[in-house]
This record gives sequence, structure tokens and C-alpha cells, in this order.
Amino acid sequence: MPSYGHHTHVSIFGAVDVQQGDVVFHRASSANAETFLDFLCLLKEKYPDRFIVLVLDNAPIHHANMVQAFLDGEEGGAFHFIFLPPYSPHLNPMERLWKWLKDEVIANVLHKDQNDIAQSITRFEQYVLQHRDEVLRSIGCAA
Repeated sequence: MPSYGHHTHVSIFGAVDVQQGDVVFHRASSANAETFLDFLCLLKEKYPDRFIVLVLDNAPIHHANMVQAFLDGEEGGAFHFIFLPPYSPHLNPMERLWKWLKDEVIANVLHKDQNDIAQSITRFEQYVLQHRDEVLRSIGCAA
């Protein structure tokens, strides 16, 4: 089985609207508090007049001082975080979308480099953005 010998990755933040099936993806050089704040700003830009509820795991970046300072500020009033108990990704609809991504793009595929992974993810993102009904079915929120 061919292997790189190292773990190439792409960091992506994501949110899904469980009522409409709209998805927001945000790629970052790494997953840290600063890039998480960039994602929150992107969400606020996309939904300027909405109250945004995010279901999150307890990753340290979600609790970082700079994130808390953001939430305590003027922009932060648009957000409410619901933190899941440990070992409960099944309670987060976005995790079902990540599973779909991994099954379709990552599992059992040898990508030649990071750019190849990124291109495959872009194709997946474009598909998801055009198929909201399928998104709702995949996260268990469709009738």
C-alpha cells in the first residue's frame, strides 16, 4: 500500500444550518483560536442579522481567552455556544457531514499531495452547497 510517511492534512471549520441545509466551510492553515475566530467572523458576515447557535466539542480552541474576549464583545452577542459532553460527536450534526466528507474524499484514497486533497475537498464542498436536501438527509434532519 503506497504511503507518504507523514500526515498531510487540510484544516476546515464548518457549520450547517439544520433547518435549511446551508453549509459554511472555512479552510485554514491550522486549527487554532485565531483561525476559529476568523471562522466566527465569516459566519457573522454571512448571517449578519441572525442569532447563531453553534454546537461544539470541548476543544481548547473553543475555550481560548481570545475567543472568550470576542464573545464578551459587541460581535459576540450574535453567538451562543452549546458544548457537548465528552465522547459525544453523534450529538453534533456537523460531525455527520464530516463523516460524509471523509467517506467520499479521504477514506481509501491516496492523494498525491496536499493540493490533491484540497481539490477533492473543493469538489465535495461544491457538491454539498448545491444539494441542500442531501445535506439535510445526511445529518438526519430531513423528513
